[in-house]
Amino acid sequence: MSDQQKNPNQEAEQDLNSEAKNEAVEELLEPEAELLEAEAESDELAKALEEVAQYKEAALRAQADAQNVRRRAEQDVEKAHKFGLEKFAKAIVNVADNLERALASAADTGEADPVREGVELTLKDLLETLARFEVKAVDPHGEPFNPELHQAMTMVPNPELEPNTVMDVVQKGYTLHGRLLRPAMVVVSSAA
Repeated sequence: MSDQQKNPNQEAEQDLNSEAKNEAVEELLEPEAELLEAEAESDELAKALEEVAQYKEAALRAQADAQNVRRRAEQDVEKAHKFGLEKFAKAIVNVADNLERALASAADTGEADPVREGVELTLKDLLETLARFEVKAVDPHGEPFNPELHQAMTMVPNPELEPNTVMDVVQKGYTLHGRLLRPAMVVVSSAA
């Protein structure tokens, strides 16, 4: 009996020893398990932070795109306001040309001519109205030839003027808000 009593005691001691060993092993492994859990959490945190950075960048890009679209739309509206009268202005400058031709062909007799005065006043009023809407005449007589504003009709040798100087203006040009509406038709000097 004593052997049987020893065996259960021994078994109990062995169980206690093995439990103690297991607890010791678990205590040794607990920091490693905590480290593994911390690493897993830090990996998840790093992934989450990376996603946040991606979403933030996407939001900034979307905001920048929206600002660009808004700015482009504002520029388009501004251009439409500035240059919406372009076709109308092209047609009206022909009326100004005709009034100038009428004045040039009418004989200046020195007497009061009501028709001539009427044409002069009409032309003056038309030019003021054009100026109010930023339609400006290009009359380059005596200036150097500028191919962006002038169209050369012919070149005439002239030793008195420097080459590429506008000698005569056949037809005035016009600009609308700085943009060329119609080039000035000119005669340009060339070297003799």
